[in-house]
Amino acid sequence: QVELVESGGGSVQAGGSLKLSCEAHGYGYTTYRSSCLGWFRQALGKEREAVATTYAGDGNTYYADSVKGRFTISQDSTKRTLYLQMNSLKPEDTAVYYCAADVRGSRGCHLRAEFRYWGQGTQVTVST
Repeated sequence: QVELVESGGGSVQAGGSLKLSCEAHGYGYTTYRSSCLGWFRQALGKEREAVATTYAGDGNTYYADSVKGRFTISQDSTKRTLYLQMNSLKPEDTAVYYCAADVRGSRGCHLRAEFRYWGQGTQVTVST
């Protein structure tokens, strides 16, 4: 059974940085390498939106326009861990951030991909 566990959320002032982590349990190395991995966020009163995705097997990445140049998605297959480095944070980045994963081919790994497995979410709050 796959379980995704996020960590690294917290409160920071605008302009600051945070790094989120998402550890996948119950995921074999080969399966992980064949997976699309993503970060999503949901602000209070808003719909969930895709932030970034990456394909573990080839490192291909996609970013939402709102975070390009500020956020970096990466992963370490040996640790089955997905990361989101967030720099130059803005108050509008305040949201609950979720990681997600699903086994699929690289061509199907993009911001509109559907995901089977989800983490529990971690709060990120950016103050002025």
